[in-house]
Amino acid sequence: MFMTFFKRVSALSMLVIACIAIGPGLARATEPDKLRIAVILSAGLESGWDATLIQALERVKAKKPHGLEITWKNTDPLWGDDAGDAMRVFAESGQYDIIWAHSSYSDQVKKLKDEFPDILFVVAGSGNEGLGGNQYWVYKRTYEPAYLLGTIAGKMTKSNKLGAVGPFPSDDINDEINAFFDGAKAVNPKIERSVAFIESWYDPAKAAAYTSAQVATGADLIFQLMDTFKPCEEAKIVCFGALQDQHSLSPSTVLSSAMALWDPDVNHIIDAWWAHKAEGKPYAGNTDKHWFAMKDGGAAMAPYGELESKLPQDVRGDVEALKAKIMAGSFEVPLDVSDPKAH
Repeated sequence: MFMTFFKRVSALSMLVIACIAIGPGLARATEPDKLRIAVILSAGLESGWDATLIQALERVKAKKPHGLEITWKNTDPLWGDDAGDAMRVFAESGQYDIIWAHSSYSDQVKKLKDEFPDILFVVAGSGNEGLGGNQYWVYKRTYEPAYLLGTIAGKMTKSNKLGAVGPFPSDDINDEINAFFDGAKAVNPKIERSVAFIESWYDPAKAAAYTSAQVATGADLIFQLMDTFKPCEEAKIVCFGALQDQHSLSPSTVLSSAMALWDPDVNHIIDAWWAHKAEGKPYAGNTDKHWFAMKDGGAAMAPYGELESKLPQDVRGDVEALKAKIMAGSFEVPLDVSDPKAH
């Protein structure tokens, strides 16, 4: 009896010693090789906000960070209880590591995050609450490229009247509209501005009506945040796009765009998940807004495309010089999130 017990203890001791000896190799063997993401869309893939995230996921997937095979499933646009129900279905399925809710969904995440502590939840943009823990709050600001677009507009306008059409006044919409006009006024103090909000995330007809109204008042360059360029084509004026390179939507009018690039945000989230999953580190979601600047790859100004010939050489040179200063950190674009006013 004693010898049998002794042999079992000895065998167990040898097993423990063996595990310690091969510990590092065993740890490597348990590192995950797959990452599964559920994405809650807010407006649909026809919108720049959602489309640019999926485009970033495609680019990051191709680079295989940490050697991961990345897959995702995205929903149709969901809000409120519908979004919360979808998150719960994803969480309870046990098939997803990250639930990325791509807008103001912290109210829904708050009801789930503690129940599913191993899942990393992501919310994006304004209107969220920084909950910390396993909720990460990513923010997107494109005010720096918008400032560059404003510099172009301020130098090219003939009427000294510029317009901007956006969805709702909010922190991460106000910043880019204000920056656009700040950039214009920095090179042309005579600038008059017109601002319109259509009070919807997607309403092409209403956006077109508001844009046409600005054209009628004399605006000859417009910062269009609503993907609606028909009025610019009809008036034969230059417009600027938002969130993604929108030149292809209207090659005859869209000179450039203030682009949102989610690649560094996606990599930041993947790194946080990897540190938790592979290294045992606790989640440490941010409670304050966090964004990647233009110099960090979080935003960019789209190329001029076919309209480059319309841009005077001196204007192009001035913009490139200013962009270089922003990228180097020697010029800081003012961040103004106050409600834009027409004046």
